Amino acid sequence: MDAFTTHRGLVAPLDRANVDTDQIIPKQFLKSIQRTGFGPSAFFDWRYELDGKPNPDFELNQPRYADRSVLVTRNNFGCGSSREHAVWALAQDGLRVIVAPYRGEGNDFIPGFADIFKNNCSKNGIVTIELSEEEVESIFQTVYAQEGLMATVDLEAQTLILHAGDGEKVFAFDYDSSVKHKLLNGLDDIEESLQYLNDIERFEETHATWIHQG
Repeated sequence: MDAFTTHRGLVAPLDRANVDTDQIIPKQFLKSIQRTGFGPSAFFDWRYELDGKPNPDFELNQPRYADRSVLVTRNNFGCGSSREHAVWALAQDGLRVIVAPYRGEGNDFIPGFADIFKNNCSKNGIVTIELSEEEVESIFQTVYAQEGLMATVDLEAQTLILHAGDGEKVFAFDYDSSVKHKLLNGLDDIEESLQYLNDIERFEETHATWIHQG
């Protein structure tokens, strides 16, 4: 997995709450377990008309957002099934960062992202940023007001900077330290385990195994 330290990219809006994984990548595309070729099918039912042509009413089809790599959306993004294909599709569509708001607290708390989706993102090099609803609304308004709005995400500093025409806007975000470490060093779960390969091999050499040695 490629390390994520800082990223500067074009911001695009998806002003929809409760976007589930079937909307991100519909079930008919789950036949393949290869991690390639899913990008053009991201948001398929919204992205294309019945004849296969791009739907001009879908916001991400607007030419101004063609080179997007930072997505701002609404709460509970990635809910639904646990399919990792949804994250593969978003990553292959060019996304490196997704921003969503949390709402409420306690029993009324609604997260920015569904837990499994959020974990799948970190395993595939996508940074998910949760901010308050007021902060995310501010980002939406800035995106709409300024064509070509760029943002820089610094994972080490845990900041999102909008390069707005009327001055930079800085948003600080929380991030799990263990997940942050893996992203900064480009480690997926397997690569993290391989850091301890010598210890694993020494353990195997000194402990009996249940595997039959024919």
